[in-house]
Amino acid sequence: MNARPKKSFGQHFLHEKRYIERIVSAISPRAGDRVVEIGPGEGALTLPLLAAAGRLVAIELDTDLIPALQARASTVGTLEIVHADVLEVDFTALAQRLGVPRIRLAGNLPYYISSPILFHCVDHACAIEDMHFMLQKEVVDRMAAEPGSKVYGRLSVMLQLACRVEPLFTVPPGAFRPPPKVDSAVVRLVPLAAHERHDADPLRLHAIVKAAFAQRRKTLSNGLKNMLDSAAIASAGIDPRARAETLSPGDFVRLARLPA
Repeated sequence: MNARPKKSFGQHFLHEKRYIERIVSAISPRAGDRVVEIGPGEGALTLPLLAAAGRLVAIELDTDLIPALQARASTVGTLEIVHADVLEVDFTALAQRLGVPRIRLAGNLPYYISSPILFHCVDHACAIEDMHFMLQKEVVDRMAAEPGSKVYGRLSVMLQLACRVEPLFTVPPGAFRPPPKVDSAVVRLVPLAAHERHDADPLRLHAIVKAAFAQRRKTLSNGLKNMLDSAAIASAGIDPRARAETLSPGDFVRLARLPA
């Protein structure tokens, strides 16, 4: 199966066996796991995951890839292919339909919409056991960045408030067809348990984080002036003259708890 990669879908098909095996080993699928793969492509990960779990749901937007993938999977296990844009898939409803409290997500995410997909998954974190994604390495670096880092930002804060973020290993361009122009990396995301999650209003938290990082060089008092004044920021134990990149994820939760 050698489909022609489509630029419109951001397709880069993984083909190097060594990295396929490393990713499957990191996921470590067990018989009976309800694994959901985002963007199976030619099935490089699909088939070994299916062989280990016995059943698998794959979300694929490109109809041209579906017949060959189903044919290849027919002798391996039970594969259900959902033809859909992943951003429109309700993972909570999918877990309920599959009869499990939580699903396991995996996939080689298209670079051009990787951040929207990550935020969409976080919205359904309560229905997800873990996630193993391959992304542009620069994105993984941002996901795991600590306060003070040049790449620490909105993605870092929002993901770390919802999940434990664990970068696993780098994958070079040559492992794909066609090779992308940048390195990729595999990351593991494990949603936080109920007692570990923050209690701030999600919409207000997101708005504050977005505003704070909109212009990185601004102080909090300037960046958040339409939402919180300096006295309010100081009441949370945070210096209004600080910049967003110096705050921990927990600091943003304290700001979001303040009265509007």
